[in-house]
Amino acid sequence: MRRRREEPGWLHGKPPPLWARIAPVAALVVLVLVQRLTQGEAEVGFFLAGLPPVAAFAYGAAGTAVFAGIVLSLLGMPWAGSAHPRGADLATVAAIGLLSVVIAWVRRRRDAQLVSVRTVAEAAQLAVLPPVPEQVGPVRCAGLYRAAQRGTLVGGDLYDVRVGPYGVRALVGDVQGHGLAAVGTVAALLGAFREGVLDDPELAAVAARLDRRLLADTAGSAEGAGAEGEGSEGEAASEQPELFATALLLEFPPGLDLVRILSCGHPPALLLRAAAVSELAVEPGPPLGLGLAGPDLAVVADVRLLPGDRLLAHTDGVTEARDAAGEFYPLADRLPALEREPAGLVEAVWQDLVQFTAGGPRDDVALLVLSLPEV
Repeated sequence: MRRRREEPGWLHGKPPPLWARIAPVAALVVLVLVQRLTQGEAEVGFFLAGLPPVAAFAYGAAGTAVFAGIVLSLLGMPWAGSAHPRGADLATVAAIGLLSVVIAWVRRRRDAQLVSVRTVAEAAQLAVLPPVPEQVGPVRCAGLYRAAQRGTLVGGDLYDVRVGPYGVRALVGDVQGHGLAAVGTVAALLGAFREGVLDDPELAAVAARLDRRLLADTAGSAEGAGAEGEGSEGEAASEQPELFATALLLEFPPGLDLVRILSCGHPPALLLRAAAVSELAVEPGPPLGLGLAGPDLAVVADVRLLPGDRLLAHTDGVTEARDAAGEFYPLADRLPALEREPAGLVEAVWQDLVQFTAGGPRDDVALLVLSLPEV
């Protein structure tokens, strides 16, 4: 599952691209040739003094020092064709070269720190939301996740597929907000879901567990805000965080060719059967975090599955994406053509969504395709 956005390679600790290393050398050769060919008619030799700072962004401190030394040598050679520089001129160029060496040293140090911090951050985010395996128990899986906030792997959407004593269970959800601010809520919900997969015999009980988790987090945040804002009860009440989330829970009972689905205010899953695409009719319950999820309000629907059937669960970042004219992305209408793509359904949907929105949606996106093996 691809979740990394395409970014310049040197942000991941790789060497600068070839063009960045060649550019200072090419500029050096061009300036010397122009100076030689014009024989003093066009004084461009002192443009060489601007090359060491450019080299500092492509080379380390040692390489920049060598480059600055070459520039000083060329400026002091009459055959280069430049006007004979005075001592003050050479001292100025030498100071620029020294400053360039310092810049190169600081840049390399900051790059190393950036790579270290980014590696730790990516490891932490992947620990919260690891990639979905290709198969969990008897269920085949394919997932795609794109966070709206650039440079992050986890946002306000979540999904997971786990096997337990009551079958394979899957969760697709969307918490309030997006980006790094929602990661804490995502982690709490995933932890509660993984416990429910092992402990709760009914799917409605899993939803109730998730609901209690959000209520507990909301209460804890409110107590913290109240402790900080004693004496200003009105302001504390107005700033009290309200955590809620929509979620779709799916269960594949062992030995049965069906799926049980429970919706907590989440967009319905799509059933792909042969060339037909249809929404699974599930009565949605209230979102999580309102204290309303439970056996009395939850409606669990059983859907019989045929060989070759696939289920596509998604978040509203897909269906609420708009094109330049303000039209919503018609996921169900486009699926029949996209499911034949050799790259895979989730990747095909994402590429089509990027083209539809001319660059990609502004919200987090999660796609999860589930299917039972064909007999």
